[in-house]
Amino acid sequence: MLTIYGVHRSRAARNIWMAKELGIPYRVTPVIQAYRLLARAPGLPPLNTRSPEFLRINPLGLIPVIEDDGLVMTESLAINLYLARKHGGPLAPATLPEEGEMLRWSFWAATELEPLALTILMHRASKPEDERQPDLADNAEIALRDRFPVLDAALAKTGYLVGGRFTVADINAAEVIRYALPAPDLFARNPHVKAWLEACHARPAFREMWTEREAEPA
Repeated sequence: MLTIYGVHRSRAARNIWMAKELGIPYRVTPVIQAYRLLARAPGLPPLNTRSPEFLRINPLGLIPVIEDDGLVMTESLAINLYLARKHGGPLAPATLPEEGEMLRWSFWAATELEPLALTILMHRASKPEDERQPDLADNAEIALRDRFPVLDAALAKTGYLVGGRFTVADINAAEVIRYALPAPDLFARNPHVKAWLEACHARPAFREMWTEREAEPA
């Protein structure tokens, strides 16, 4: 059985969503980020990213990690691409060009969008107010104004990124774009991105994952 190390309030959410979309059996071994131990809420698991037991699995001390049929793998977006290829179906590439496109959108989201979107999330929502730096969030939003239209134009064709259907590329990109929600003007300027993300978040598998996430200690 697939084992996912992490918690829903981490990038492991991407892999949990993917597993639910695929309908495959899996289990989650809760591992929290070590920095969260500073203000540990009741109910948080003791295993964390600096625990010796976890460092034997991933010496980098990062979540998520999966174990699957003897394979130990890190990097959330790569894990999703692997799971799609292994289990097939409509989420997976049907052709080599489709696989190339799924890789392209996943890498683009990780390199061109995620650092900026995460800056917006941290400095407009996640960090305590006295630790936020509004200028950092504002500059990140300005940078994303050049990138969102690229995604919007791609989605205008079919409503999806690859093959005219919902695929792993949509999961990977949507999980990055979600971080930018505290910048609503970006979505107002790019209506296809807004409609696409709403459709992704309306999927039963995402909603189930999110309900579980909300039940976790913050």
